[in-house]
Amino acid sequence: MMRLTQGKIFIKDMRFYARHGVLPQETLTGGDFLVSVEAVCGLQRATETDDVADTLNYADIHRMVKEEMAVPSKLIEHVAGRIGRRILCEMPQIEELTVSVTKENPPMGADSRGAGVQLHWRNDEKDN
Repeated sequence: MMRLTQGKIFIKDMRFYARHGVLPQETLTGGDFLVSVEAVCGLQRATETDDVADTLNYADIHRMVKEEMAVPSKLIEHVAGRIGRRILCEMPQIEELTVSVTKENPPMGADSRGAGVQLHWRNDEKDN
């Protein structure tokens, strides 16, 4: 017998203009950021019912990320932490959550596609 063992909902590279950074110029002029979210959750029911109530709503995740990105922070670690805590608070059915925040043009004098942080949470209460 086949059974679904795990499901993930993800949104890759949501683009935002925001004013995060340690340097005064970063908060004054702002910059471009990419945010990705991956959530492990039970999706078996949604595969059978075709009902959005049985899954995580992409639009709700995007709204939360957008609202948190609008609040300036010095560190992208702080931004990613706020995003993760907010999503987990509003969507307690999530078993694991990964949030990545990338600053596309960091002021570090290097040619790169960005610098970022990735945070991962596991909801230990979902094991019970």
